Amino acid sequence: MPIALVTGASRGIGKAVAIALADAGFDIAITARTVHEGDGRDAGSDQVLPGSLDTTEAAIRATGRNAFAVAMDLMDDASIDTAIDRVVSTWGVPDVVVNNAIYQGPGRTARFLDTSQDELHRLLLGNVLAQWRIIRALLPAMIERGHGTIVDITSAAGMIDPPKPTGEGGWSLGYGASKGAFHRTCGVLHAEHAGDGLRIFNLEPGLVHTERMRMAHGSEFEQVAGAGTTPEVIGRVAAWLVTDPAAEKWRGRTLHAQPLAKEHGWA
Repeated sequence: MPIALVTGASRGIGKAVAIALADAGFDIAITARTVHEGDGRDAGSDQVLPGSLDTTEAAIRATGRNAFAVAMDLMDDASIDTAIDRVVSTWGVPDVVVNNAIYQGPGRTARFLDTSQDELHRLLLGNVLAQWRIIRALLPAMIERGHGTIVDITSAAGMIDPPKPTGEGGWSLGYGASKGAFHRTCGVLHAEHAGDGLRIFNLEPGLVHTERMRMAHGSEFEQVAGAGTTPEVIGRVAAWLVTDPAAEKWRGRTLHAQPLAKEHGWA
């Protein structure tokens, strides 16, 4: 049975992707910091965030597929190594890896002069270096096996300039630069390893109405934000990208999820 590893799967896009891949026939290993419902908190408001590995695991099992939940903290190298070792020793090397988890701590939404050097380092650690550590741990075995799919959840913030400053409709330099560095991963690894049987994609979700976004921007978020979509739509696009032969043309490239979802009538 094919196996997928989805990081940051306690809520939002990661949870939706994990469930969609389970619906597509994958057994799913999931990671996040929040293990039990009620333990997760928003870094900005300290309010309790809905979602947990327990909840996502139950949703995966409800599809009839197997689930394996492992606590993992992107900011802790030992935690990453332990989580990957547990997945590989229990189930083997995943057929699909979805790098969805990102750093959600201080500095993510601050202007440049209000961001400390330590916060900049943490943004790079949690949005780039942690993901590279996960890939480096699994890539050699994928190459030896002759196949593997990596889906990197990227962001427009790493591709274009913000229309306004952060806090006024834009994003911070630290966040945009870290996501920009991560965005380059797909194309470079495709150039190096497409001949080894690896399929590597960037998936850009656009504005998604997640639990965290609603909490960060207030109860009127959906009305104020206007355009956007739900995590479930992004999950469906991710499953299409992983399983449909028509997605092969996106190898080594960036797929913008919402236009494709509208094209297929999923939005």
